[in-house]
Amino acid sequence: MKATNGMIQSKIAQHQQSWWSGLFSLLASSGTLVCCAIPALLVTLGAGAALSSLVSVFPQIVWLSEHKPLVFGVATVAMALAGWLQWRARYAPCPVDPALRDICLHTRKISLRIYIASVMCLAVGVFFAFIAPRLTS
Repeated sequence: MKATNGMIQSKIAQHQQSWWSGLFSLLASSGTLVCCAIPALLVTLGAGAALSSLVSVFPQIVWLSEHKPLVFGVATVAMALAGWLQWRARYAPCPVDPALRDICLHTRKISLRIYIASVMCLAVGVFFAFIAPRLTS
């Protein structure tokens, strides 16, 4: 019974690792939105005063904008790591116990949704940081 219990704990830990990696990738990709997408959106909407107020409250936004290749590089590495963990855990067996199986399947679905949201945030950030400025030039 102990070997089975240990295997169950191992599988749960694997799914939790996948969930945490998805959450980390969401955090990293949201940094790209703060860096580039939100300021570009505010300027596009004519809310330059709101942007200057935002920068005065959070001066780190300027640093993020000045180092956007680094920000996007870290976010891309985080996304690649999270994607690899998602891929690895996609067919991992869930426990036989119905309650644990439901937790396992629910965690897998939430983790995938977080990862997809992260990819979308990163794509929006890439557009506003690198593609949109070239379109207006």
